[in-house]
Order: sequence, then structure tokens, then C-alpha cells
Amino acid sequence: RLKDLLINFGFERSDLKTLDFSVDTEYENYKVRDEYKRRFVGYRYRHRMKVEFVSDNARLGKVLYALAYSPVRPEFSLSYTVSDPEAARNELLGKAVRDAMDKSKVLSRAAGVTLKDIQAVDYSWGRIDFEVRPMEKLAPAGDICPPSGSFDIDIEPDDIEVSDTVTVVWEIG
Repeated sequence: RLKDLLINFGFERSDLKTLDFSVDTEYENYKVRDEYKRRFVGYRYRHRMKVEFVSDNARLGKVLYALAYSPVRPEFSLSYTVSDPEAARNELLGKAVRDAMDKSKVLSRAAGVTLKDIQAVDYSWGRIDFEVRPMEKLAPAGDICPPSGSFDIDIEPDDIEVSDTVTVVWEIG
């Protein structure tokens, strides 16, 4: 049903991607005289999915409205990321190396030594999260979706702040 719903907003069925799918047992606790017991009530499944599109508040307002009034009753979240994480990561690394060089020049001058050739470069290779999540786990609003509705969305995502570590070792003289 969600794939069918998103087709109305210019998405392809294949644009809705599965991130996680799980089925778990569900129990409830109850009390009989002063004794707590637990009984099986069924199964609960969770299907986490995502759909990505370029930042467009008008389209977002229509999609959120349709999700809020969908008979599927999904919980949904909104997040922003950079369009090219690899380019952003490379830019970050370049800035980290330039920053290391600038600080090393200041330190070497203060110590009265001269920077020579780079001896080693060590990069952490850690995961960098280029995502901002302004809305998490929103619940559906109502039961009946008026046709062609939309929320008036005026969201401007904040800058994404990230950091990384690069260690540069120079020969000094």
C-alpha cells in the first residue's frame, strides 16, 4: 500500500527500500492473585523502509499528509543528508590535512624547528554520519484523508556538522 501511495507523488515502486524486516513474539503481563504471569498474544512485525528525494518542501508536505492519513497507519521519520557523501568525506579529509599542516607550522615555529617531509599519514576510517533528523517517529493523524491535501511545510535543514581525525607525522629539522 505504501508503494502504491508513493507512486502518486512521482516515485517508482522500487524507490521504497527496505532497511530492516523482523518478526518478534509479543507477550503481555498480567496478575492473578499476587502472582505475575505472562501470556503469548501474537506476533509483531516491523518493516523499516526509506524513500529518498531531493529537498522539496511542497512534495514533502504532500507525502507527509498522505502518510499521516494513510490506512496503513505507518510511523514515519524525516531526515536530511548530503547528496554526495563521498565528496563530502573527501572534502572533510582535505580540510583535516590542511588544518594539521597549519597547526604543525605554528607549533614548529614556536619550537624553533623546521617541518620537512611527511613521514606518515594515519586516518581513522571511522563512519561519518552525514544525517540530520529533525522529526522522529511521527504517528498518523487521522482516519480519512481529504483528497489532494498537503501540509504547508517550510523546513530548512540545519548545516550538518561532522569531524574526523587525521594524524600527519613530519620529519623536523
